[in-house]
Amino acid sequence: MLNGYKIIDADSHVIEPPQMWAKYLDPKFKDFAPSLDMKIRGEPITEKIFQQVQQEGNKQMMQAHPHAYLNRYNPESQLQAMVQMGVDITFIYPTYGLWLFAIDSLPSEVMGAFTRAYNTWLFEEFCSYDPDRLKGVGAINLHAPQAMLKELHRIANWGWKAVFLRPNPVKGRILSDPAYEPFWAECEALGIAVGIHEGTHSRLPTVGASRFNTRFALHACSHPMEQMMALLALIEGGVLERHPRLRVGFLESGCGWLPYWLWRLDEEHKNLHWEVKELVKLMPSEYFRRQCYIAVEPSEPYLPQIIEYIGSNNLIFGSDYPHMDHQPDVVKKVIELEEKLSKEIVKKIVWENPKHFYQLT
Repeated sequence: MLNGYKIIDADSHVIEPPQMWAKYLDPKFKDFAPSLDMKIRGEPITEKIFQQVQQEGNKQMMQAHPHAYLNRYNPESQLQAMVQMGVDITFIYPTYGLWLFAIDSLPSEVMGAFTRAYNTWLFEEFCSYDPDRLKGVGAINLHAPQAMLKELHRIANWGWKAVFLRPNPVKGRILSDPAYEPFWAECEALGIAVGIHEGTHSRLPTVGASRFNTRFALHACSHPMEQMMALLALIEGGVLERHPRLRVGFLESGCGWLPYWLWRLDEEHKNLHWEVKELVKLMPSEYFRRQCYIAVEPSEPYLPQIIEYIGSNNLIFGSDYPHMDHQPDVVKKVIELEEKLSKEIVKKIVWENPKHFYQLT
């Protein structure tokens, strides 16, 4: 709690111990376990992430939360960081997993082994330290659509409330591919929220990766633009039309792109509704307001205008702890938004909306 506000961090991260993968991988896939420097059979799990970026990232992370850094981001240090920031409950996404689950060239059964290993470790070792405050978000293997439901049910049986997906195409499939339809239907039936989370430097098709090399450019492109494509896929492909109770969150991309994108899609729908009339029966902006959420950045200068356009019921907050672009005072900054928004709206952003998105009781 901070300044009287209860806080749900809708998007924080764990730093997976490198040795965890070998410990939890199915025995027949042990030879795919990443090395301590996160290479698989000598190949890095990332692309275009250069040594200077890695060094600067480590420096920033150590400066932000030195105790957690020195304790290798174990669950105790994460809880201590939450207390320091004022966070009551945090939903945890991967770090290395964002890259590891996204290697398009690896066999789909290997990716399934990775996701099962990660989920088991997160449930049994990390979140079990304080399950009331550390909430796991499950990984799902988009590389093998036929196996998605089995892992979804395993996660749901633990009582977890959410899974995450990458927005990028996987094995040539976008999120509206018919192969994923049983997954969307089951998420809706089980009340499982779906967080869409991008990860720069991944070995998946990514906007900007064929044009740029610097993290400056790659990070600027990948997060908002891949989220734009993901939202378009879910609307244009009829996923949100077919599953009106499905909840989808767009994380770590800011929200400034959203008003333009919804306006643009609404304009296209006005002109071309005949082309998609069976799949897109509402205006695109109506689908978003009905069932989607987006994480705000407190430094975005146009939040009052965004709220005027889409309302305040769809906004949530994520700290991005402990990544290199995370700021240790980010919770304080989001609370300070009460000066230009209102206490009622800030309460929605940091507690009421994420509570509804993740279906906390």
